[in-house]
Amino acid sequence: MFRAAIRYFSTKPKPKMKPIELKTPPEQTQTITRAIIDIVKEHGPLTIAETWEKVQEVGLRGLTSKRHMKIVLRWMRERQKLKLICNHEGPHKQFLYTSWFTKPNLKLQAKPGNNKQPSLPKP
Repeated sequence: MFRAAIRYFSTKPKPKMKPIELKTPPEQTQTITRAIIDIVKEHGPLTIAETWEKVQEVGLRGLTSKRHMKIVLRWMRERQKLKLICNHEGPHKQFLYTSWFTKPNLKLQAKPGNNKQPSLPKP
């Protein structure tokens, strides 16, 4: 018990994360964010992988990599341009990006193998 107490108090707390500062010019940042918001609004709640596929289809020049897109998505979450929602289906979690003011329709994102019909109450 004494060891557990020492181990508990010897660990450092998680450091606070500082705000993200993008290194791209403001004009380029604006075009990137506008394109990502349009993609998310048009195609509904998207995962990071789906968002990256749509960005590649559009051919957005400002994003250099998927990692850069993830940083921009996190920056957009800080600025409340996008929000992250969790679709918890059984043992799996799926994190989806959606625009701030739209109602997410998570039933569209459900996996095809998990089609359960809700039972109706008997009169």
